[in-house]
Amino acid sequence: MSAAVSNDPLHPPGLASIDAVSATLASVGYIATRPIATAVYLAQHLRKPVLIEGPAGVGKTELAVSIAKSLQHALIRLQCYEGLDDSRALYEWKYGKQLLYTQILKEKIGQLIGDTDGLQGAMGKLASFQDLFFSRDFLQPRPLLQAMEQDGGSVLLIDEIDKSEESFEALLLEVLADYQVTIPEIGTIQAHVPPLVILTSNNTRELGDALKRRCLHLHIGYPDAVLEQRVLRARVPGLPETLLTQLVAFIQLLRLQNIRKPPSMAESVDWARTLLLLHADALDEALVRDTLNVLLKRETDIAEVAPNLGQLTQSALQVANQPGVAATSRTPA
Repeated sequence: MSAAVSNDPLHPPGLASIDAVSATLASVGYIATRPIATAVYLAQHLRKPVLIEGPAGVGKTELAVSIAKSLQHALIRLQCYEGLDDSRALYEWKYGKQLLYTQILKEKIGQLIGDTDGLQGAMGKLASFQDLFFSRDFLQPRPLLQAMEQDGGSVLLIDEIDKSEESFEALLLEVLADYQVTIPEIGTIQAHVPPLVILTSNNTRELGDALKRRCLHLHIGYPDAVLEQRVLRARVPGLPETLLTQLVAFIQLLRLQNIRKPPSMAESVDWARTLLLLHADALDEALVRDTLNVLLKRETDIAEVAPNLGQLTQSALQVANQPGVAATSRTPA
């Protein structure tokens, strides 16, 4: 299926219905659940941002990337971090260019005020150049302003908003409510085409109510076995069905263990690609032990499950061999 392309960024056919959203995302390999497709559809038609919360690696960022790719819209990403301010998120002035023009003005000052009468006249003439240095020509747009200025539409990804400080949330309120940016020296810049805004959070801190009120809420958790199979089939073509069923059963069991960081969908994809690279056609304890560090990124978690690895592998093989499980794995996406 090819990506849906629209000549009208305000009404892309790929977002015309919930089913269209699912099909559009599937065309670029993103398998969306009904709640995900519904949230994207509502975000487009209600002109509201989507705040996506959930564990790291479950597809929050990938959703924004896939929307932009499927609609052929510009993806503009703002990676949040502690200390992020308006000069990195909204805009900043091109100080080097201002300094250069100041030097040119200094060299030409005699010519500029040579024919004026008195100090007041000279000051008035110089004052006329003040606005020049704080005009649009000297403005360097950052991600939030860049998203406002995309004529063809855009997807604005504000990634890991929970890593920023509360003061940055206040900075976002005007952008998220009215899709505009106010620059004191220039005025208000309204979005040409309101961007589709995706905010992600790993829940490292509680976000403010003012920010949440302006957003639709979506939680993406760990997938169940059926969804995980569909995603892996889309993301790792060529994976044998038997191996697919077994590795998903193992990952589902592994997430139930007493570990600090269960493997997410991102680790599942990496592990599937690893097993395919190793030409594996079925799981065994030795193979799992050799590649466990692809699934678990903390040494304490590896040490926790290592003594039970044989039992976990056998349990996964038993689950995968149960009647109906293999048939489920072959269900079309």
